[in-house]
Amino acid sequence: MKFIDEYRDSATIRSLLAQIGSEAESGRTYRLMEFCGGHTHAFYRYGLLPLLPLNVEMVHGPGCPVCVLPISRIDAAVALAAKEGVIFCSYGDMLRVPGSDGKSLLKAKAEGADVRMIYSPLDAVRLAVENPEAEVIFFAVGFETTAPATALALKQAAAQQIKNFFIFCNHVLTPPAMRAILDYEDGEQACSIDGIIGPGHVSAIIGSSAYRFVADEHHIPLVISGFEPVDLLTAVLMLVRQINAGQAVIENRYRRAVKDEGSPQAIRLMDELFELRGSFEWRGFGMLADSAQKLSAGYAAFDAELKFDVSYEDAVDHKACRCAEVLRGQIQPEACSVFAKLCTPENPLGACMVSSEGACAAAYSYGGGRS
Repeated sequence: MKFIDEYRDSATIRSLLAQIGSEAESGRTYRLMEFCGGHTHAFYRYGLLPLLPLNVEMVHGPGCPVCVLPISRIDAAVALAAKEGVIFCSYGDMLRVPGSDGKSLLKAKAEGADVRMIYSPLDAVRLAVENPEAEVIFFAVGFETTAPATALALKQAAAQQIKNFFIFCNHVLTPPAMRAILDYEDGEQACSIDGIIGPGHVSAIIGSSAYRFVADEHHIPLVISGFEPVDLLTAVLMLVRQINAGQAVIENRYRRAVKDEGSPQAIRLMDELFELRGSFEWRGFGMLADSAQKLSAGYAAFDAELKFDVSYEDAVDHKACRCAEVLRGQIQPEACSVFAKLCTPENPLGACMVSSEGACAAAYSYGGGRS
């Protein structure tokens, strides 16, 4: 099948691994971060990590929107879901993320809250039409990939003048997170990164030009990649070559899906319906300026935070969970003392084990890493 078989061809994969092995200089270490959680799962799922040279280390980044949402926001979602007369709609991967004292949306549902898993924000709009007596809240979560879908649902609700539909907006932005990683790298507990594999789906929206600061300001190469083995290994090889040559440029290995300018239509839609928050809390990074979106003033009537006067209480992760360090690329999942022991997908202590894109879930499900 076009764009599948050719990117999983075993002969091509063996050739790429041989090239990486021959070109990765034995006297140096290459620490490459795959920012996207989808890339993390692909590296594990296809068993690529043990096949790389020992001096080529893949570092898992914070590109999982479920993982980076802090406990205070999970607690707020649980509180909204528990309100009388509310139908709370969420993507499935948010339902089991533990908040304070392990309370999740799924547990809130078990206690009587009307929590419903949906596949599209338009499902929440439909529920609002079908249940005019209820207040329907959509838990909007994700990077730039999912924000346009939220914007379209919001625009439809406004066009239909639906008064009982609200959005609890938690859309976060990729470039500020990359900046936080690279700025954090300068600290005493530096997580030195030699190159970055840029996200594929996000880049299809925002384009490759959004990452110029990575090369221009931090002198680190970045290669945007797809999600198949040939994509990922080619990106690794391109990064190794740039590092060997002392270069730092942005390259697009995913041109079948990503344009330099991204998707102008999606960008215009987001600009119309959203505006930047002054600051937003991220798990593992704290408050980051201009790193998330909220509904624009023209759509404030649909903003659940304003409608329900949402407040946020300080909360901390489970004391044994090291999800924050995994998200910063400081440790591998296997380095956490509770990984695969007290913390499993059936009994997750942190978001990195819950999410379908979490690094801990990938390491647990597929193994094949270097502990």
